Amino acid sequence: MSSTLKDIAEKTGVSVSTVSRVLHDNSKRYKISDDTTARVKLVAKDLGYRVNALARGLRQQKTSEIGVIIPDISNPFFSDIVKSLANELRKKGYNFILYDSDEDINIESAGVKSLLEKRVDGLIIASVGQDFLHIQKVRDADIPVVVVDRCFDDLDIDSVSVDNVKGSLLAVNHLINEGHKRIAFIQGLLGTYANKTRLEGYKQALQTAGIPIDDQLIVGDDFRSFNGYLNTKSLLNLSNPPTAIFTAGDLIALGTLEACKEMNISIPYDLSLITFDDPVFASYLSPALTAVEQPRLKIAEIAVAMLYSRIKNPNDERKKILLEPKLNIRNSVAHITPTINIDANLGDEKSTERFNERNLA
Repeated sequence: MSSTLKDIAEKTGVSVSTVSRVLHDNSKRYKISDDTTARVKLVAKDLGYRVNALARGLRQQKTSEIGVIIPDISNPFFSDIVKSLANELRKKGYNFILYDSDEDINIESAGVKSLLEKRVDGLIIASVGQDFLHIQKVRDADIPVVVVDRCFDDLDIDSVSVDNVKGSLLAVNHLINEGHKRIAFIQGLLGTYANKTRLEGYKQALQTAGIPIDDQLIVGDDFRSFNGYLNTKSLLNLSNPPTAIFTAGDLIALGTLEACKEMNISIPYDLSLITFDDPVFASYLSPALTAVEQPRLKIAEIAVAMLYSRIKNPNDERKKILLEPKLNIRNSVAHITPTINIDANLGDEKSTERFNERNLA
């Protein structure tokens, strides 16, 4: 039989309320002496007493639990985000419950419902990104929620993401600067904020450089490796194949690499490659992969800070934060022809000459 507050009170000679205050770390608030605090905690330990967190949460109308939903735990970007979120939430005194929606909006919606039934104090959602009706309902119910990565322009909600348009501009302009005009884009999940904005940056870079957009070179439909594998094979079998491929995510790039290996295509000598996300393994590949880096740790830090602020100040103005991407240039892009240099940040044209050699960028 488990011990009670009354048992501890009887053994220590203090009131039940004093025992409760000590065991809930309120000694200083109620000016309970250090000696009494130490004596109560020692007796509680001897008796094997444990604070009932569920009952305490119900009384305080909080559980110290945060619900986290991501679309794919196997994606290195999201696994890194989860690890960073876990660290940040612990600093704030929160545990978390994780749901993997498997890139399925119905599983995501069911996950939101389940987490709310568990009375979590708030939600951090990296949405599948194709619909936000279920998130809108959470927002309308004034439940603290922050959306990360795949955000929604039309949803008035706290969110943090990277500037995907600028990230794509950095990547595609780098390819253009190295002489590439036949640049393919393997997309992620259609209809999502991340994909739409990355596609927008891709098209914007080509248009600024005066390169016609070829719909044959825009392929793909999800953020997984098979998408990259299948569509890379299709692209390289075109009568006029691309000289470079830009992938919308790291798993897509893995599929591209697998297809190239099977087809004896050498990167960067036969095909240049850049990806979004900059996974940990990018710099360890041979050749090392040029990639657009998303600041994962900063995304997690800001998301947790925003959620914590929303919990404490529910009526504050909601914010949408876009972080700066960074292009990490490595060895997966080759110089191929004379070209016009397009400033990666501003799109300004600068005349330059390049040798018609397959040198590494």
